[in-house]
Amino acid sequence: MFDRTIHRTIHFDRPFRLPGVDETIVAGDYEMDDDEVPIEGLSWLTYRRVAIFIKLPATVENHYRMRMIQIEPDELARLIALGGAEISNTPGQ
Repeated sequence: MFDRTIHRTIHFDRPFRLPGVDETIVAGDYEMDDDEVPIEGLSWLTYRRVAIFIKLPATVENHYRMRMIQIEPDELARLIALGGAEISNTPGQ
């Protein structure tokens, strides 16, 4: 079985903060990747998520460094619940 990555876009209506990131991140669209691995031993194919990453583009504020920041599912749910984030693009492979 093969692992898979699902690429999606998340939109933030207002600036936000992520644990482990010193600066406030500006509102806008960000690429998001869900890494999943197959669950073995079942009679059907299913996956479980093992990591979520948000890609932060290079900017003046972060000294022109593009970063992939791992985010916990609970933190992502918190940002969405605050009304400042919306995931778009139906997950695809």
